[in-house]
Amino acid sequence: MSDPAAGFSLELSSDLREMRDWVHEFAASVIRPAAAEWDEREQTPWPILQEAAKIGLYSLDFLAAQFFEESGLGIPVAFEELFWGDAGIGLSLVATGLAGIAVTANGTPEQIGEWLPLMFGTPDDVKLGAFCSSEPDAGSDVGSIRTRAIYDEKTDEWVINGVKTWATNGGIANVHVVVASVDPALGSRGQATFIVPPGTPGLSMGQKFRKHGIRASHTAEVVLDDVRVPGRCLVGGKDKLDHRLARIREGGRGGEQAAMKTFEASRPSVAAMAVGVARAATEFATEYARTRVQFGRPIGQNQGVAFQLADMAASVDAARLLTWRAAWMARAGKPFDRAEGSMSKLVAGETAVRVTEQAIQILGGNGYTREYPVERWHRDAKIFTIFEGTSEIQRMLIGRTVTGLDVR
Repeated sequence: MSDPAAGFSLELSSDLREMRDWVHEFAASVIRPAAAEWDEREQTPWPILQEAAKIGLYSLDFLAAQFFEESGLGIPVAFEELFWGDAGIGLSLVATGLAGIAVTANGTPEQIGEWLPLMFGTPDDVKLGAFCSSEPDAGSDVGSIRTRAIYDEKTDEWVINGVKTWATNGGIANVHVVVASVDPALGSRGQATFIVPPGTPGLSMGQKFRKHGIRASHTAEVVLDDVRVPGRCLVGGKDKLDHRLARIREGGRGGEQAAMKTFEASRPSVAAMAVGVARAATEFATEYARTRVQFGRPIGQNQGVAFQLADMAASVDAARLLTWRAAWMARAGKPFDRAEGSMSKLVAGETAVRVTEQAIQILGGNGYTREYPVERWHRDAKIFTIFEGTSEIQRMLIGRTVTGLDVR
């Protein structure tokens, strides 16, 4: 049997290069020209979603093709290009995928086949999906989730009550995927994931958040008030849940908790988003330094500027390599024994914040105005050190693998 590592290469296949160039063209011609407008409007960019759906970019087929691409680099390459265009619009285009991952990671083939298409809709009728995990008192501490799901045997329904927060597409999505506790005594091990179908009574949108960055992406609370979903909407099915809970109560292992399994699968993808923003800022600042003349020469000839650009370029490439490594490992089925997924997100997120700040500094006063995109990129970049696991959480996970101790 051949070793998959023996065929490892950093050279993208012709199919990946073609896909990358196609997505980049969309980002350059459609996303970037509209980015400032939708940032100011702080609304979901439905016209851009529709344009993406018409060409097959916003679709289940495209997401699945990249998710199952043999090298594991399909999603990172595509996401980097989209977020090079704009992070807010990019997130509106890919957030449905997080809900899709939550179902795909634990769901049955029947659930995947039924619900994923409804998350995307059609080019003529675009839909969204939303993954709902965080709560007002349970952000990084997903084990403190209070949303409760109780099984009603008479009707074969689950009754869900609680409030979710920081939900991308929350309240406006067609399909909501909700993490809830089915046995609070077991803490995080007593959680399960539920699909809330379109139009289910009792689900409503709470507060819509006005954010520092990624403002073209809708973020809101989701209120669940006696929401009843059919038994078939328990991701993975009741037999699997009952078996897992029984094993835990007998002192056995319960496997990964629902929310953390979704986050772990998505970390290299989120890292790729941050790489896209950092790359955009680096490219823009580099071109500015080539053409901005002060004291009779381009400012890029000054070591103080050139050295910053050198550090920025090296940091972006380093973040991309960590991201590609994690994505390749995940696709090859190699365990993250050294928290390689967390490493990619930590480094990429921190790089995006630092590099976009440096870009503002290189542009000087111009960089601080909304006439230039670097200030928006800096605002957008900060989210990558916060959502999908803060930088502190990533360091804790990495620290555990480095020390072998239960770092808390």
